[in-house]
Amino acid sequence: MSLIILHGSRLPVVRIARIAGQYAKPRSKPTEVVELPVKGGKEGETEKKEVLSFRGDNVNGYEPDDRAADPDRLLGAYFHSTATLNYIRTLLSSGFANLDNPVDWSFSHVRSPELQSAFGNVIESLQDSLEFMKVASGGSISGGGGERGGMETVEVYTSHEALLLEYEEALTRSWGAPQAAPRSQPDTPILSRSASRIRDSSTSSYPHSPVRRARSPKLSESFHGMSMSASDLREVEVDGGKKWYNTSAHFIWIGDRTRQLDGAHVEYFRGIANPIGIKVGPTMEAEEIVRILDIVNPDRVPGKVTLIGRYGAAKVDQFLPGHIDAVKKTDHPVVWQCDAMHGNTKSSVTDPALKTRHFVDVITEITRSMEIHKEKGTILGGVHLELTGELNEDGFSVTECIGGSMELEDKDLSFNYRTHCDPRLNYEQSLDVAFLLADYLKSKRRGEKPHDILLASLRGRKGEAKQ
Repeated sequence: MSLIILHGSRLPVVRIARIAGQYAKPRSKPTEVVELPVKGGKEGETEKKEVLSFRGDNVNGYEPDDRAADPDRLLGAYFHSTATLNYIRTLLSSGFANLDNPVDWSFSHVRSPELQSAFGNVIESLQDSLEFMKVASGGSISGGGGERGGMETVEVYTSHEALLLEYEEALTRSWGAPQAAPRSQPDTPILSRSASRIRDSSTSSYPHSPVRRARSPKLSESFHGMSMSASDLREVEVDGGKKWYNTSAHFIWIGDRTRQLDGAHVEYFRGIANPIGIKVGPTMEAEEIVRILDIVNPDRVPGKVTLIGRYGAAKVDQFLPGHIDAVKKTDHPVVWQCDAMHGNTKSSVTDPALKTRHFVDVITEITRSMEIHKEKGTILGGVHLELTGELNEDGFSVTECIGGSMELEDKDLSFNYRTHCDPRLNYEQSLDVAFLLADYLKSKRRGEKPHDILLASLRGRKGEAKQ
């Protein structure tokens, strides 16, 4: 995907994988109603029961009888995150992303002849560029010489929503100048207001993230609501270049359900030096965006904050322009990103128990976001997608989202529906998005109009988003 986008845009692409840590799932309700077999009943007889909601593999199990929270799952999440990172490192170090390796571009899944031709033209141009680079460099794009160059490997960063603060706390580290002399009381600060008391430094070897003095009465009141005295709220100064980093990922974000200004997540995020994201949706007031930016990035550090819009295809025109205007009135330097997945989740018509997303809605939100940013004089700096290259035993991609160049239909979802959480774009649909972005950015670079055939074909015969 990044190679296709890079070729079209002629701009560097930062690859951030939502991986190695996304094992927690925010839920709107603590419980849900499911159908379970009747114990001692007839075969096929079911009854509805209320069970605890599935909150992700690092909290509880997906099966209804495995919904009790288990702290040992946090250790399991750490193990799987580490194993995943090691696997990624092994892939990259073994030449997985080396441009000298031949790439098999197959478009047998593309139903539309016009779309097949458009994709083929892009790949032909890309391969011509790679062949030219090989000839110009003496037969190898990586250039040899024993050192790994920019053409031999790529940089991949990791990210996830920092939902479980207990997990993030254990992986928060300080970096920089030595700490000042210890005070009369233990200097281990509380992580968040989710703790009932300040942890004694003798009970844990983990350093904890700093909690700075509240900037508004609301923040102080939220602490006092937990019976904490003012003396408990000790400030850990970031002196002599010392900073605190969340080491569970390079980039973490605040979700749409946990961005309360006086909440624990915002308090934690303003104490770390990582680049961070903030999910922005229809329920977020423009004034709230400015206030949260003031809290988490008071020094206006460029690149520190990414605003991740997740409006949905039907609401992006209604809310995104106002949010852009609100930020433009401030001096906050932000990166705008489009999450075209989470505002477009629907229930399957064939099987309402299955969640799905329509590809037409995904690309409509992306293209409308790009157009709105162009009108406002701002730049859409990235897209936030949920995707997978997972295949089943027979080599077929997952079937969780409807549409795309392979024209999956609602009745096809059950063929290879694998997700335990949200529906993901499969390998072919992900490439569709990459081609669309590359076409748009290439046209923008050349001052041309994007090719209607690509957008119209991917949107479907009617070329309209389904509301």
